[in-house]
Amino acid sequence: MIPADPPSADIPAFLGVDSSITGRIWRGPSVEDARQAEAMEQETGLPPALSAVMARRGVAPAEVASFLAPALRDLLPDPLTLRDMGTATDRFLQAVKQRQRIAIFADYDVDGGASAALLICWLREMGAAATLYIPDRIDEGYGPNEAAMADLAAKHDLIVCVDCGTLSHEPIAAAKAADVIVLDHHLGGEVLPDCVAVVNPNRQDETGDLGHLCAAGVVFLMLVEANRRLRGDGVTGPDLMAMLDLVALATVADVAPLTGVNRALVRQGLVVMARRQRPGLVALCDVAKMDTAPKPYHLGFLLGPRVNAGGRIGAADLGARLLSTADDHEAAALAERLDQLNTERREIEAAVRAAAMVQAEARGVDGPLVWAAGDGWHPGVVGIVAARLKEAFNRPAVVIGLDDGIGKGSARSVSGVDLGSVVQRVASEGLLLKGGGHRMAAGLTVAADKLEPAMARMAELLARQGAGQGGAQALRLDGVLMPGAATPELVTQLEQAGPFGMAAPAPRFAFPDCTIHSARRVGEAHLKVSFSDGQGPRIDAICFGAFEGALGITLSELRGQRVHLAGRLEINQWGGRSRVQLRLEDAALA
Repeated sequence: MIPADPPSADIPAFLGVDSSITGRIWRGPSVEDARQAEAMEQETGLPPALSAVMARRGVAPAEVASFLAPALRDLLPDPLTLRDMGTATDRFLQAVKQRQRIAIFADYDVDGGASAALLICWLREMGAAATLYIPDRIDEGYGPNEAAMADLAAKHDLIVCVDCGTLSHEPIAAAKAADVIVLDHHLGGEVLPDCVAVVNPNRQDETGDLGHLCAAGVVFLMLVEANRRLRGDGVTGPDLMAMLDLVALATVADVAPLTGVNRALVRQGLVVMARRQRPGLVALCDVAKMDTAPKPYHLGFLLGPRVNAGGRIGAADLGARLLSTADDHEAAALAERLDQLNTERREIEAAVRAAAMVQAEARGVDGPLVWAAGDGWHPGVVGIVAARLKEAFNRPAVVIGLDDGIGKGSARSVSGVDLGSVVQRVASEGLLLKGGGHRMAAGLTVAADKLEPAMARMAELLARQGAGQGGAQALRLDGVLMPGAATPELVTQLEQAGPFGMAAPAPRFAFPDCTIHSARRVGEAHLKVSFSDGQGPRIDAICFGAFEGALGITLSELRGQRVHLAGRLEINQWGGRSRVQLRLEDAALA
């Protein structure tokens, strides 16, 4: 998501582009950023393009070395800084040492599945096992429910809720026969459920310093503390560094900001994943036809959606089972099934998205909230469609599937707008049957007769945070490059500042005054372009989903004309060769 800049008559549009083909204004580095980049280059000897990225990130010259090579040991916080962490770890280790029966209640998304897999794999190495329970999205909905928790409590001594549970007062109360630990990151209420421990950096009594962690990050910290306590007893715990691939996958797929410790976790996790030692991820990479070293893009757009597919339209536990299995044959079968489900999910999503777009535009997309609701819309795809509406209109979005008078929906936010707190407040006011989440994403359940007033109230609260205000949507650029400067060596240098993702966008450059030599459709909606500036070599560019908007058709008709192109550089490996490719995001007439 690219946040909107406030309108300013004092800052000219970059390259004079105040309305690109996609309707955006281009914003380049500020005068201050340019000065800092120049100083960075002089002090550190970094290439100009990388100096510009460092300046935009606010990295001081003295911090460059540690930023480009972040050490997890230096950034990992003391787990005990989180409330209830000591109590949770003690109870978890007690269950392990006394061979008590353990159940893991997890959310059905990637974060929940990866969190569950972390615990299952750790326990397996300790010679212990756990019962995995993931609720059905349609029949049970998000989070613990009273029937499931009571049944698990009757058969287990300890229930660990991961990526859920912070607002589950009644379901946790129903688990009277067992102890309950919650390891979560969703926004907490004023009162916590009555259980052994609630470890959550987004509890209201936390500082919020670790609020950017996903649930898998919280689980990882508990396992760090567990290993530390085992060492105190003279016992060597499982290798946690080998489990960082799961943490990386969850962090990226849950769109957590890649800053601070998250950046180090993902960076190291990608290294671990590249070793191809986890059967489930190896099988998943193979069915996704990944033939390069993993990057955040692969985790967010190739692997994550496939892991999620089971929870969206299939068996809810498929993803967690895949991530935790130690059997190659089971991994291959599960990955194949998830790949099939992901194909089905895309077809369902396309139909719901088309209907939601029409409805949202008819209702109006100029306010602080865009929303759509429809009978029979599959609850497994409403979150993805909400994300598409958010991207299309640069506003918080809600999409709801209605069934028998009850609507189950998902909401997605834009940068700078805390959506989770709004959903939680509207639920507390009685306009929603239930709701919760975090700043960027939330889930909700609403009675059909309360739908309109609930959305109106959400819009009112979101407007107070500035949602829907500002001028034209902005495309932020780090500077200009000539095609001749776009070399594999430059891409390698820029990647030192990664990994890139939420709150840490990949460097984006403009290629000014270039000629399009060819432009052709690839697949259903993608565009392949070849361009040059007439001086250096031609560069290929790929624009995914270009024909879903104006970019594909317009650029197809501009062959031979001069244009400004903007996007992110990457290495395209094909046929044993590595070539620089532009991931094209926008264009404007020169």
